[in-house]
Amino acid sequence: MTFVTRLTLQSGDRAALDGLVSDIKETAERKGAALKGPHTHPPKRLSVPQHSRLHSDDDRRFDPWNYTVFTRELEIHGHDDLARNIASQDFPDSIYIEAEVEQIHDMGT
Repeated sequence: MTFVTRLTLQSGDRAALDGLVSDIKETAERKGAALKGPHTHPPKRLSVPQHSRLHSDDDRRFDPWNYTVFTRELEIHGHDDLARNIASQDFPDSIYIEAEVEQIHDMGT
């Protein structure tokens, strides 16, 4: 029985994100873990409206706040301890991480 840990990392700071992804990749290679990725998703451009008043009947607004979110996805096959250590470490506040674990059964089990 093998576990696949899928890590999805998102940030508005591309340099910090790419630095963290390369650190994870180097650690996985050093430990001999099977790693797929990093898979780069197209950047998302998001826009958030900003109201100038708190009143619901006031339509005055500031210019919207625009920002970009960069996404990288990695898969670690096996090496459960390594995946657990990577997913549980403290990440910078500018990086959001999501870990998804999938259990794959061997044929005939």
